[in-house]
Amino acid sequence: MLDKNDVLSTVQMIDRQHLDIRTITMGISLLSCADRDAKAACEKIYDKITRYAEGLVKTGEDIEREFGIPIVNKRISVTPIALVAAASETEDYVPFAVALDRAAKAVGVNFIGGFSALVQKGMTDADRRLIAAIPEALAVTDLVCSSVNVGSTKAGINMDAVALLGRTVKAAAERTADCGGFGCAKLVVFCNAVEDNPFMAGAFHGVGEADGEPERVINVGVSGPGVVYHALQSVKGQPFDVVAETVKKTAFRITRMGQLVAQEASRRLNTPFGIVDLSLAPTPAVGDSVARILEEMGLEVCGTHGTTAALALLNDAVKKGGVMASSSVGGLSGAFIPVSEDEGMIAAASSGALTLDKLEAMTCVCSVGLDMIAVPGDTSAETIAAIIADEAAIGMVNTKTTAVRIIPAPGCRVGDTVEFGGLLGSAPVQAVHPYSSADFIARGGRIPAPLHSLKN
Repeated sequence: MLDKNDVLSTVQMIDRQHLDIRTITMGISLLSCADRDAKAACEKIYDKITRYAEGLVKTGEDIEREFGIPIVNKRISVTPIALVAAASETEDYVPFAVALDRAAKAVGVNFIGGFSALVQKGMTDADRRLIAAIPEALAVTDLVCSSVNVGSTKAGINMDAVALLGRTVKAAAERTADCGGFGCAKLVVFCNAVEDNPFMAGAFHGVGEADGEPERVINVGVSGPGVVYHALQSVKGQPFDVVAETVKKTAFRITRMGQLVAQEASRRLNTPFGIVDLSLAPTPAVGDSVARILEEMGLEVCGTHGTTAALALLNDAVKKGGVMASSSVGGLSGAFIPVSEDEGMIAAASSGALTLDKLEAMTCVCSVGLDMIAVPGDTSAETIAAIIADEAAIGMVNTKTTAVRIIPAPGCRVGDTVEFGGLLGSAPVQAVHPYSSADFIARGGRIPAPLHSLKN
C-alpha cells in the first residue's frame, strides 16, 4: 500500500521531475489476417486493428485524467508483417504499410510498429520483399515504424541482411531527403530483438506473444530520467554503492507507478497485461536527460573517460529496482542513449566530447545501442552496414539487445544539425571513419554464433 509520503513524492516526481508514462502500447496478433489476396489481407489488417484498438486512446486519456499521471503516447505493435504478408501473392508490400498507417490514424494512436522482418539466420522471399519496400513504405506513411532483426546470440549475424540493410538505410534517407532523412528515424536494425518492446521505432508483437483469444496484450513503457537525476542530487560526493542504491530505490517507485497504470489499462480494455518496460528514455527537454544523470555522478561532460562505467552502474541499478517492484518487468528496461532525443547528449556531441566510437563503447552496457545518430549524407551504404555489424556483434557476444537507428542526413556535413522536432529533437551530424569497409561487407555469408550460445 502507498502511504501519504509515497503519494506526495509521486506527485512531486510528476510535477517537477518529468516523470511520465511514455507509452501504453497494445500488441495485436495479425497472423489470422494472412490471405492469398493482398488486398483482402490489408482489409483484414485494417479491420482487426481498428476493432481491437478502438478504445485504446480514450482509455489512456481517461487514466491520465483520473490518476493525474501523464501518458505521452498511445501506440500499437503488430506481428512482423513479413510473416503475415508471406501468404499473399504479391511482390509489393507497401500496401501493407499503408493499411497499418490508415488503421493507426483511424484509432488515433501516435505510432504503429511492426513493418518488420526477422532474418537473423536467413531471408525468405517475404523478408526480401518487405525489406525492399521499407524506403517507400516509410516515405508514404506517417505513423508506421519498421524494424529488422539481423542477428542473435543463438543464430549469429546474417551479413547478407546487414549489407542489404546498409543500402536500405541509405535509400530511406534519400526517399525522405526533403525532411532530413526522417524515414530513417522510423527504422531500427536489431540484434537479439525482444518480442514485448513497447518503445518505437522497434516495437513489434512477437510470435511468442498472446496469439490465442483475445490475441492482444497491453505493454507499458515508463520513463523517468529527471526523477533519477533529482534523486542523485541528494547523494553528491557519496560512494558509488550509495549511488546505485539510490537509483535502485527510485526505479522501484517509478516501476510501481507503471504497473498501476498497466493493470488499470488492462482491466478497462479487457486485454491481458504483458510487461512494464522501465527504460530511462530521455526527451529534448531540459531536466529529462540521461547524459545529465551521468554528469551528476561526477563526469565533467558525457563522453569523457568514465562515461561507460557510469552508464553500466545506471543501467544495472535501473533493472534491479524494476525487478524488485514487479514480476512483469520486460521489454528493454534500462537506459537509452538516443543522441537527438537527449538534451545532454546533443550538447556533448556538439562539443565533440561524445563521438561515435564512444557511443559504441557505451552500447556495451546500456539498453539497445546506437540510437538517433546523424552522420554525413555521403556516408556509404557499406560504412552504414559495417556500423550495424559492429553493434550486432556487441549484442551477439554479450547476449543483449543492440540496435542501430542511424540517419545519413542528405546534403549534411559534420557540424551541421538535423532538426526533427517533438520527442525526436535535433541531431548534430557526427563524423564516421574515412576508411572503407566495402570489402568486409562484400564477403556476405553469416558470422557464426559464439561458443557460449551452445547452452542446451
